[in-house]
Amino acid sequence: MSQPNRLLRGFATVGMWTLLSRILGFVRDVLIAGFLGAGPVAEAFLIAFSLPNMFRRFFAEGAFNMAFVPMFSKKLESGDDPETFARDAFTGLGTLLIFFTLIAQVFMPALVLLMASGFVADERFELATLFGRIAFPYILFISLAALLSGVLNATGRFVAAAAAPVLLNVLFILSLTLAWALGADIGLALAWTVPLAGIAQLALVWIAASRAGFRLIPRRPRLTPELKRLAIIAAPAALAGGVVQVNLLVGRNVASWTEGAIAWVNYADRLYQLPLGVVAIAIGVVLLPELSRRLQADDVAGGQDALSRAGEVALALTVPCAVALMVIPSPMISVLFERGRFTAEDTAATALAVAIYGMGLPAFVLQKIFQPLYFAREDTKRPFYFAVASMVINVVVAVGLWAWLDYLAAALATSLAGWGMAWLLWRYSRDFGQAATFDARFRTRAPRIIAASVLMGAFLYGGNLVLRPLFEMGAWRYLALAILLVSGGVFYAFAGRLLGAFTPSDLKRSLKR
Repeated sequence: MSQPNRLLRGFATVGMWTLLSRILGFVRDVLIAGFLGAGPVAEAFLIAFSLPNMFRRFFAEGAFNMAFVPMFSKKLESGDDPETFARDAFTGLGTLLIFFTLIAQVFMPALVLLMASGFVADERFELATLFGRIAFPYILFISLAALLSGVLNATGRFVAAAAAPVLLNVLFILSLTLAWALGADIGLALAWTVPLAGIAQLALVWIAASRAGFRLIPRRPRLTPELKRLAIIAAPAALAGGVVQVNLLVGRNVASWTEGAIAWVNYADRLYQLPLGVVAIAIGVVLLPELSRRLQADDVAGGQDALSRAGEVALALTVPCAVALMVIPSPMISVLFERGRFTAEDTAATALAVAIYGMGLPAFVLQKIFQPLYFAREDTKRPFYFAVASMVINVVVAVGLWAWLDYLAAALATSLAGWGMAWLLWRYSRDFGQAATFDARFRTRAPRIIAASVLMGAFLYGGNLVLRPLFEMGAWRYLALAILLVSGGVFYAFAGRLLGAFTPSDLKRSLKR
């Protein structure tokens, strides 16, 4: 299979499963919003669940995997015993995380306060501590699953790794439904589902890796020269990941001082994470091992083509989504979440955060495109420096504007910090030469994609005005949103075609994939 087709196939596979996972994630959050609204149990669980997810950025798809995947890909390309290297890394990571999980159990109250200082002397604090202790072991299972996913992705097997997150949301939906039907404690049901889902995800990818020839059974830990090199490469990326987590901590702390804001920001985050997950994660997962192989084979032209096609796909799918989030956030939030204990006031507050996050969406996707250029070359130091710069932007904006913007300062800080990080990654990637530059086709199509998206935004704005009466007629709002989004998508496709942003063959190939 040719390189472009392999890349498109990888993007499509990961994107399809990620889309399914995000849709199920919406169903999960719709249920949480309906049963718990933006109340104390919802906020306590969201903070507790964010704790293992925060640290997985270090040990899972973050620092460790960004260092592991290029090394493993190069060993796979050269035939230099990749299985032994993967087994040693699997054992070492598991051992580290067992100790880390035990320590976290002891210091869970401090971790909760670090995440949400506004919970002090509040019923949310005790709930978040209890839920956090139950949920935290998830970090062990999901991090090991992420390493196995890296092994599968490097060998061109994307299905199992991409499907694993679906299990998490399926189990959440089942547990929520059962807890409601049986009259059980919904908060505790959610908390216990987290580690169980981690075990299920780990089992899925472990079986897939075994069938691919990589049966990684842990053995006695040993610090080999290769693991030392892995640690040295991962250390700057871990520090960069730590900086990113400081950004999240600042945002959550700012939001925790406003009752309900933790939930509003979380639901807003869920909405913009849909396109971000489908596009950015798919591209990041596929692009890093592909660039690593191209570098190992000294294929400069192939590396440039991989980067450019990834950039095209990212912009064509992300920019219109960002415009839609900024133009029509209220109808989307109302239809998706406003029911049960989630009120119209919650919708208005969440929609404002969605619009601000939409501003930063393209930046987060661009980061996923540019970061592999550094990690594929085992350069993890400069992304760390860039992350420090973005942290400064985030802290200054979030804290400095909190008195005027309240919880929205956290959303604005996240978007501005994202753009700062994306610009720095792009600016200094030019040092890598031709393989790190976009080709002529990308430079021609990118501004046309932006123009088509702006025209679509104007169409959506007008369509929302026309359909507004339907949005106020109960169940008719579902039909109104469907009409608005489908017609907007069709308009964007025609506008993009007329402007030359993409061709019918591009669309046909994407739909086929």
